[in-house]
Amino acid sequence: MQTIKNTQKLRLWTVKEYHYLTKIGVLHPTEKLELLEGQIIRMAAKGTSHTVATRRTTKLLENLLNNQAAIYTQDPITLNDYSEPEPDIIVVIPDSLDYFEHHPNPSDIHLIIEVADSSLDYDLTVKSQAYAKSSIIDYWVLDVNNRRLNIFREPTSEGYTNCFILKEEEEINLLKFPQISLSIQAMLPPKI
Repeated sequence: MQTIKNTQKLRLWTVKEYHYLTKIGVLHPTEKLELLEGQIIRMAAKGTSHTVATRRTTKLLENLLNNQAAIYTQDPITLNDYSEPEPDIIVVIPDSLDYFEHHPNPSDIHLIIEVADSSLDYDLTVKSQAYAKSSIIDYWVLDVNNRRLNIFREPTSEGYTNCFILKEEEEINLLKFPQISLSIQAMLPPKI
């Protein structure tokens, strides 16, 4: 069987066009979509483990950071003119207007956490590359199925140069708040 080589280029969407498509009703506001690298991506449904891990991690961060930073869940961020993903958890510099004038951008972001149950490969590859290109200094993927945390640091335009995995028995410190230590096990759903 002969494979046909696709030489067509994709038409990439800008953040401005993405917003306009929603405004005129082409994209419905209730659809679970995000714009990444100019492509409109349908987001996976969130399972129970994903929801529990997101809630637990958010609560843990709120308690430990004690208003030193703002924590948002599943809200949009603007990486550049072609990317407006909605990470599961972001830790950002507090904004007096609660980011009324713009979504947080890379200079506002201390940490991004994606919680992965069905999206692990996507979060480890596509999202990691997009976040590295945007100079997100601290990116974590909480793998709820394998009960571990993937850490990505030292971003370059080619990807992250410092990547490692921690087991559930271990702890991690935030780069921007090195005095704060999180237990991986506390972030994960309880074992049944």
